[in-house]
Amino acid sequence: MAWKNTKQMSLADALVFEHDALKVLDEVHDLINWERIEGMLACIYASNKGELAWPPLLMFKALLLQSWHNLSDPQLETSLARDIVFRRFVGLGAADSVPDHSTLWRFRNHPTMKKLQGDLLQEINEQLAEKSLFIKAGAISIVDATVIQANQNRPNKDKDGNNTQDPEATYNVKAGSDGKVKTTYGFKAHVNVDEDGFVKAMEFTTGSVHDSQVFEELLSGDEEKMYADSAYASEKTNKILKEKGIENGVLVRAYRNKPLTASQKKSNQKLSPIRSTIERFFGIAKLHYGLGRARYLGIQRNKMRVAIICMAHNIKRGVSLQREIDQMQGSYAC
Repeated sequence: MAWKNTKQMSLADALVFEHDALKVLDEVHDLINWERIEGMLACIYASNKGELAWPPLLMFKALLLQSWHNLSDPQLETSLARDIVFRRFVGLGAADSVPDHSTLWRFRNHPTMKKLQGDLLQEINEQLAEKSLFIKAGAISIVDATVIQANQNRPNKDKDGNNTQDPEATYNVKAGSDGKVKTTYGFKAHVNVDEDGFVKAMEFTTGSVHDSQVFEELLSGDEEKMYADSAYASEKTNKILKEKGIENGVLVRAYRNKPLTASQKKSNQKLSPIRSTIERFFGIAKLHYGLGRARYLGIQRNKMRVAIICMAHNIKRGVSLQREIDQMQGSYAC
């Protein structure tokens, strides 16, 4: 199998040896210490009963591939079956069978995976920090939320007359920049990113939950300054940041009959460009990872999917930064 310390090259390796399509996944492989990830996942199938389970690390890597390529579970199964590059990355030989889509679904929603999602994200960030790609000391945090449309968002009826809408989603009502009100039935991903666009923390709620309600849960504990839009502006937010010794970079909100002063407008204009980092993350996640629409029914299933998207994004972001560093070092050497 791929990347194992054996003298004999697998058929999968031989077929794609030195192929350009491998470069990115090779960089991913070299960036992360997969043994540490494997150790965290070891307890998922820690049972002597039942049939032989698929290796948890293989399954986790498959879910990362699913995020990077925005695949459904059946599409992931098909890609693992016929794509030699996918097989090599997860550690399958060319003649090995692959997990079916229902097995992939069960692994993602395994109770232990749900418990580990925060720890896995932190482990990946810790490894990136060890390579000086992720800044921990004196870091800043930028928080925001984005609406995710439910998989079943219209109040249609099935053949038995039952409502097919996702019962765990709720309506989000928001006024756009053009003044028009937009209503979306779905969920919200609340995210904290650093200045380089790495995800530090993520929370997942129904669409009707206000951004400010999960503000404190997004704090990573290592930030010196917090940036957020005016939706987070409140006395409660100010108190939380003051008590934790975090510099307040939340945009000032205007109220009815109480417009912003010239000084407040100037302050907001200065802070707004910094927030573009998290807007860029949401743009990438929606365009390349399919974040704009839920793939499953229920809050917990979709939360797990978004958590894996965040991990996949951080790994790819780490690869990009490592590549830039290597190129700079190469140019200095010349």
